[in-house]
Amino acid sequence: MVGRAERNKDLVQEVVESAAHRVGNIASIITTAVADVAREIGELVTDGFEMREAAKTARDDSEPAGKPKTPPQELDSLNGYDGDDDAENDDTDSKDD
Repeated sequence: MVGRAERNKDLVQEVVESAAHRVGNIASIITTAVADVAREIGELVTDGFEMREAAKTARDDSEPAGKPKTPPQELDSLNGYDGDDDAENDDTDSKDD
């Protein structure tokens, strides 16, 4: 026959083993959940980067090609008012005539 002390020892041993097994399973579940959440957050951030790059590419593709820049032209020169001394003299000469 098994004595009372041995039964109690066996009972305590079973309870501790069962609790350790359950705690291990719970820790495994939590570890897996944390890893899954981290993976999903990483994929979300990656999607955000890809969307930003796609938007930039689409924006660049939709903009018309820029015209080559030319130096600004002086409007006075185009209209014949370039500020030459000869032009001023011509005006004064015509008044004298």
